[in-house]
Amino acid sequence: MSETDRAGFGEVLRGHRRAARMTLEQLAEVSGVSARTLSDMERGRSKGPQARTVTALADALKLDDGARARLIGLARDGRLRDHWTRRSSLCELPGSVGDFTGRGEELLWLGELVCAESSPGVGVVGLITGSAGLGKTTFAVRAAHSVRPSFPDGVLFLDLFGMSQQPLTPDDALRLLLRALGVADQDVPGDPRERASLYRSLLRDKRVLVVLDNAAAEEQVRPLLPGGGASRALITTRRLLAGLEGVRRLALGPLPLPESTELLTGILGERSARDEESTLAGLAELCGGLPLALRIIGNRLLSRPDWDAAQLAARLADEERRLHQFKAGDLKIANAFGMSYEQLADSTRRVFRNLAVVPGRDLDAALTAVAGGVPIADAWDALDELVDLGLLQDSAEGRYRFHDLVRLFARDRLQEEETSTGREALEKRVTSWLLRMATMSGRWFEPGYGRPDRPDPDLTALSCEEEADGWLRVNVDNWMGAMRGAAGNGLHSLVLDCAESMHWFSDRWAHSPHWREVFALGAEVAGALRDPGQQATQLNYLAWVHSVPPADPEAVLRYAAEALELATRADVTAQIAWAHEYTAEALLLLGRHDGAIESSSRAAEMFRAIGDVDSYIQSNAAITKCLFDEGRYAEALERYLGLLAVLDDPESGMTPSVAVHSRPLALLRIGSCLGHLGRRAEAITALRAGIDLVDELRASDYRQADALETLASLLAEEGLTDESRSAYLRAAQVFETIGDTTASSRCQALSRPDPPCAPAGTP
Repeated sequence: MSETDRAGFGEVLRGHRRAARMTLEQLAEVSGVSARTLSDMERGRSKGPQARTVTALADALKLDDGARARLIGLARDGRLRDHWTRRSSLCELPGSVGDFTGRGEELLWLGELVCAESSPGVGVVGLITGSAGLGKTTFAVRAAHSVRPSFPDGVLFLDLFGMSQQPLTPDDALRLLLRALGVADQDVPGDPRERASLYRSLLRDKRVLVVLDNAAAEEQVRPLLPGGGASRALITTRRLLAGLEGVRRLALGPLPLPESTELLTGILGERSARDEESTLAGLAELCGGLPLALRIIGNRLLSRPDWDAAQLAARLADEERRLHQFKAGDLKIANAFGMSYEQLADSTRRVFRNLAVVPGRDLDAALTAVAGGVPIADAWDALDELVDLGLLQDSAEGRYRFHDLVRLFARDRLQEEETSTGREALEKRVTSWLLRMATMSGRWFEPGYGRPDRPDPDLTALSCEEEADGWLRVNVDNWMGAMRGAAGNGLHSLVLDCAESMHWFSDRWAHSPHWREVFALGAEVAGALRDPGQQATQLNYLAWVHSVPPADPEAVLRYAAEALELATRADVTAQIAWAHEYTAEALLLLGRHDGAIESSSRAAEMFRAIGDVDSYIQSNAAITKCLFDEGRYAEALERYLGLLAVLDDPESGMTPSVAVHSRPLALLRIGSCLGHLGRRAEAITALRAGIDLVDELRASDYRQADALETLASLLAEEGLTDESRSAYLRAAQVFETIGDTTASSRCQALSRPDPPCAPAGTP
C-alpha cells in the first residue's frame, strides 16, 4: 500500500486544496465551511466531518467522481472510527442477535479452540474466513458470548476496518486494546515494539478472548495476537490471510437451505404465519444461504406489512433485477460485495466482471484467460486474488465458481463499466472459444480426426482421448450455454460444427441429459442454413438419443421419418439408410420384429452399396438383435460370432477405432446368447472379457449394466456367491449412474445375502 493510499482525510483534503491553488480562507469562502474548521480537518483534529460538509468541500474543489468518492469514504471511515473511540474505548463485545440460527458444527469448532492445549510461547488463534454476507461477525459475536464464562478476565472486541479505505493501524489497535486491558493513556508505550510487548505480557497473565473483526492483512493482526498463555484470539476476515502461521482456520460457508428457511422464519417472527412454508423456502433458496441476504429480505417484509411473500419471490425470480431487490434501508447486498470489489487491482476487477459472461456454473484458468483477455499466468493471479477476497470459490479440481448473487453483482459491474460494443465483443470471444474447444474435443472420438494436426493456437492443447473426454464432461454447462447463445445470435456454423462433432462422443456418454438439446439445436441451425442433408443427419442423431433407455420409440419413429424425408430430398444415401436403421430400432422396441428386420436389411443394403463397412456391420448387428429378442439364441449366437470375426480381421475394411469400440458389445451379446443356451462357463468368460473392454474404453452405459446383471445371475447359478454379489453391486452402481433407479434397487437387493426371489423376467 502506497503512502497516498494510507493518507487520512485531512492529508487528502490539504492535497486537493493545494492542487487547486487555494488558501484556507479562499476555500472557506467558496465552500461556506469556516477556516478554523478547515484547519482542524487538515491537522487531523476532525477526522470525520458530516457528509454535507464534505459535499460542500468537494463542490468547491471541483473534484471528479473518483476523488469525490474517496474523500466522502475517508470522512465516513473517520466518523466510524471516532464513534468507536468514544463509545468503545473498552472494546466491549456487541450484543448478539436473537434470531441466530444454525452453525452448530462451527460453534463446536470454537469450543475446541477454547479448550485447545497451547505450546510454550505459541498463542492459540482462530481465523474465520468467508465472503461478504456470510455473517462472519454475527457468528464471531455469538460464539464469543457462548464461551464468555471461560474468560474471566474479559472478552474484547475490536473492528479493524479491514474493508475501509483506511484500515485501523496496528499501533492504534494496540492502544485501544491496552486501554481495554486497564493501561492508562500515559502508560501506553510510544514505541510500537514496546507497545506490542506490553500487550502480549498482559495477555499471558490473563485469560482473555480477543475478537479481531474485519481484518485487512497479516501485518495488521500479527502484533495483536497472544504469544502464549491462556488467552485466545479470534479473527474474522474476507481475506484468506494465508501468511499467518499456526492458526486454526474455519472457512464459513453458506447456510444449508433448511437453516436458511429457519433463519428467515425467525427474522419474520409472527409475520411468518401469514406466508406459505414453501414460499419462504423459495425465498430462502434465492438468498443462496447468505445470512445478510436473508436479513434484507426478512426486513423488507417486516417493514411492509401489506406485502405478500409470494409477490417478493416473484420479483426475485427475475434474474435481471434480482440483485437490486436485496436492499432494505442502509442494508444492501451490492454494497457488501462492492467493498471487496474495491479492494481488487484494476486488472482483476476487469477479469471479475468479464467472468459474468461465462455460461456455466464453474470455470478454470484457461477460460478465465479467454474471458479476461489476459495471459494464463495473469489469469491464475487474478483467480488467486478473487478467491482471497471471497469473490470466487475454488475447489481441489482447479475449478472456480461464483456464488449466484456474486455473479449477478459481476454482471451488474460489467453492465455499468463496459460499453455495449465491448460486452458484445466479449460474449462473442467467449462463445467462439468454448464452441471451438468443444468441437476439437468431440472430434478426438470421430474416425479420421483424433489429435488435430494444426489446432487453433488460442485453444487449450489436449494430448489424448481421456483429456478430451474430461474437458467435455467438466465444461458441459459452459459449451452447452455457448451453443444456446450462439444459436440465438445467428452463429449457425459454429453451432452445427459443434453438434456434428458430438456424434461419436455422445455414444461414449449415452445417458447424458444434454444430447436431446445438442442435436435439436444442430437440426435447428442446419435448417436455418438451408442444408437439408445436415438437418437430416441431426434428426437421425435425435432419433438415436430417444432410443437410449428409457426409450421413446414413438419419438424415434417421428424423428427418423423427418430425417428420411429430408435425406431423400437432398439425395444423401447414408442418411436415408440411417433413417431406416433408426426406424428398425423403434420397431424392435415396439416388439414388431418382422418390420425391424425389414428396415435394418434395407439399411444394410444401402450401406453396402456405398461402401460403408462400419455402418453395414452395425445394421447386421441390429438384425441379429432382432433374432435374439425373438428367442432365436442359436441363430443370434452364430451371427454374433461371425460379427466378432469381422471385427478381429484387420482386412475387413472396418475403421480400426470403430472395430475397437464395437468388439466389447459383440462379446457382451455373445455372452448373453451363451447364457440363454445354458453354456454358463463360456458365457461368464465372454461377459467378463466384454465388461473389461468397456471399462478400458470408459463407455459405461445400459449395455454394460445389463451385462453385469446377467453375469451376476450366471455366477450365482454356478455357486460363485461372492463374485455374484460383487457383480450385482457393480450393476447397481451403473444403473444408478444412468438413472435407472428401479434396476439399481433390484440389483442392490440381489447383492445381499439370502436375497428375495428375483422378479420374473430378470436374467
